Amino acid sequence: MDKTKLIRYGFALLIIVLMVGASEWFGEKEILFPEMAALALGLWVIDKKIWTISRPMLVVLMTFCAFFGILIVSYSPFPLLVNIAISFIYTSLCLIVTRTTLIPITSAAMLPVLLGTDSLIYPISVFVMSVLVVSGQWLLEKNALRKPISFDKKKGYYKHNTKHWTKLFFWLLVIAAIPVYTGKVYFIVPPLIVMFIEFSSSSSGFRNRPLQVYFVVITAAILGTFTQYYLHNTLGISQVYSVLLLFICLFFLFEIVGKPFAPACAIAMVPMIIPQQNILYYPAEVAIGAAVFLFVSMIFFLKCYRWKREHLMVCFVPDFLRSRIERPNRKEKEIL
Repeated sequence: MDKTKLIRYGFALLIIVLMVGASEWFGEKEILFPEMAALALGLWVIDKKIWTISRPMLVVLMTFCAFFGILIVSYSPFPLLVNIAISFIYTSLCLIVTRTTLIPITSAAMLPVLLGTDSLIYPISVFVMSVLVVSGQWLLEKNALRKPISFDKKKGYYKHNTKHWTKLFFWLLVIAAIPVYTGKVYFIVPPLIVMFIEFSSSSSGFRNRPLQVYFVVITAAILGTFTQYYLHNTLGISQVYSVLLLFICLFFLFEIVGKPFAPACAIAMVPMIIPQQNILYYPAEVAIGAAVFLFVSMIFFLKCYRWKREHLMVCFVPDFLRSRIERPNRKEKEIL
């Protein structure tokens, strides 16, 4: 790992620890926004453009969507599934109208809906953290610690396909129906929905690594649960130190697998904000929810059943196994 990337990891750890420390100091869980850890990874650590959006627009969309989420909780008379639908429609329209690709705004609006959060502290925290994240990215680029990524207003906007978003909306409601009506909403925690949208919509290389993504997501859920339940709740270790260890382990995992996956950061933080009596079930719920979302993405969006055998091998056979598969060379074929 090069020195500049290590420094960027260090700054990402710092911003996450500051957020958790502020939450612990003031005794306000609404300060915690798991998707901010994903934004720090995507905007600071990963040295390429992850989302098509300008810095001011990132702050505006994150804040407005967070505020819209608490408005739904405060004033909507509809059941949870309808509120999830309203939240998704709003964030989808935000992306389509602004022609940006900041998928984490889905989590900003949907998290308070699932958790029943109606405190103004939440959107204020999202605003402050968004400003810090975009300011940090600017400083990193200014000091040559990260490659500058400019936003060209003429070329930088993204054209969304409304049919694609309609299809996403349909499958989200289909997948969410059972968890909502059984009260098991952690099968569809917002970072998993972000993963579903990213996986179904993005052209990034991680779409060719569904098993790797699944492994990273489950590991993040297990690490988040372990540090919160055993270190913080059982041993009484400060949440600041617990989250520090959590993200050191998670960032180390990213380097091992070779590809950071931003939604995994948010998934790892969810155990800090859900009712503590439920967190031991969280990894299993994430495992099932992620499997369903990835299956729907692969079959109904990426249509993996049409892929060539070589493509399927790359997707579903881990690297270390593929490297062990011996392919006969031309001379061996002639002998056979």
